[in-house]
Amino acid sequence: MSVELELVTIEKPGDANIILGQSHFIKTVEDLYEAIVQVGGGIRFGIAFLEASGACLVRCAGNDDKLVETAKANALALGTGHAFIIVMENGYPINVLNNIKMVPEVCSIYCATANPVQVVVAKTSQGRGIMGVIDGNPPAGVEGPEDVEWRHSFLRKIGYKK
Repeated sequence: MSVELELVTIEKPGDANIILGQSHFIKTVEDLYEAIVQVGGGIRFGIAFLEASGACLVRCAGNDDKLVETAKANALALGTGHAFIIVMENGYPINVLNNIKMVPEVCSIYCATANPVQVVVAKTSQGRGIMGVIDGNPPAGVEGPEDVEWRHSFLRKIGYKK
C-alpha cells in the first residue's frame, strides 16, 4: 500500500475569504447555505461539497455565480471526499464560523482565511483525503509594543472590539 502527497493551491478572487472543512452528508451544502444566509449583512458566497459515496458529485450552492464557480473549481482540484469549501466576499469567516460549526454534518474546520492556502492531499488506492493546510506565511518575529498598539487600534477600527 502506498500514499502519494500532493499540494493543491486554493484559488480565489482578490481578498476573498475561504473556509475549508470536513463534513459527512449530502444535505451539507443546503445546511451550510442556510447557516450563512441567517447571518445576513450582504455576504456573497459560493459553496461546494465533495460527496464521497453514491453519485460522488460536487454539490454546489451560493448567492453569487462567480463565487459558486470558484468553489466548484477548487473542490474539483481537491478531488477528495467529504470536504467543503466556502468562498466569500463582503464578510469575514468570524461572521459565520459559529453558524457553520453548529451544522450537524460539519466534522471540522481546516482553515478560515483570506491568506494564500495550500492543501496537503493524500492519495491512496481508495481515494483522496485532506491531510492538512498551509495557511499564509511563517512568522517574521514577535510583536513589540508598537505592534500591540496597532493590533488594538485595528480591532477597534473594524468594530470587533470596543
